Amino acid sequence: MRILLASSMVAAVGLAASPVLAGGTVAAPPAEPMVFAPATPLYDWTGFSGGVQLGYGDVDTNAGVDGEGALYGLRAYYDYDYGTFILGGGVQYDWADIDLETGAGVTAATAENVLRVGLRAGFDSGRNFYYATGGYAEADVDLAGGGSDDSDGYFVGLGYEVFLTDTVTAGAELLYHEFDSFDGALAGTDADATTASLSINYRF
Repeated sequence: MRILLASSMVAAVGLAASPVLAGGTVAAPPAEPMVFAPATPLYDWTGFSGGVQLGYGDVDTNAGVDGEGALYGLRAYYDYDYGTFILGGGVQYDWADIDLETGAGVTAATAENVLRVGLRAGFDSGRNFYYATGGYAEADVDLAGGGSDDSDGYFVGLGYEVFLTDTVTAGAELLYHEFDSFDGALAGTDADATTASLSINYRF
């Protein structure tokens, strides 16, 4: 009798403890917090940019006077990002102090500055921009005997730019220039120049 009574009490406790059989509802377990992986940053190349650049130039002419030296300058661009393709245009101005010397080491002229106005177009791979560029160029030189001269020409080249932060980029360019319309004392002189430069840019 005691065994039967004990068994009945255990069964009653079990039924009372069961919320489903007792007419209660089952409480849902607490939801696990959702953890999201950080989103990949999105880089948009559309907009204005301005920067500074430092480079090195090598100048050759058909008059037998050549030279090489440093350049430094400013640059400003506007680019439009179409998704995987970027098209832009801008201006660069470099100061230089490159002596153009004869084979005997006599300075005939000094390259003073270069202006470039052109387009660039290339591939957008997120934070990287690979492009080809080209356009109009003008070079000014000071003559050793006094006075100055200038020439219109063109430039073509390749470049690369990468986001360092959300607004700051670093760039590199390799450009080829050709000038063949000097006037004055350098009339008839053709010149070509190759420049390599690095830049730091702020994108607005």
